[in-house]
Amino acid sequence: QVQLVESGGGLVQAGGSLRLSCAASGSIFRVIAWGWYRQAPGKQRELVAQLPSRGSTNYADSVKGRFTISRDNAKNTAYLQMNSLKPEDTAVYYCNAILNSANYWGQGTQVTVSS
Repeated sequence: QVQLVESGGGLVQAGGSLRLSCAASGSIFRVIAWGWYRQAPGKQRELVAQLPSRGSTNYADSVKGRFTISRDNAKNTAYLQMNSLKPEDTAVYYCNAILNSANYWGQGTQVTVSS
């Protein structure tokens, strides 16, 4: 059974930084893509960043230049470095991974940015 466990959320002041981590455990044979999504209260879940094993990294326009997605293949872990955080970045952030041709989600981690 593959599981994704997220960590790194919290409360930060505007202009600050946070790094989210997403560790995959279980029998992982193939990593196709990592992604981070977020969902603010009353809004739909939206893509923040996507990192395919092949191809280009994709970012939402609202986070370009501020957020960076990366991965550590040896650890089956993905990261989201978030800099210059804004109050509008406040949301629950979800890790997503396509592993072994199946789609997996993390439990979500709260990020709150105070003004």
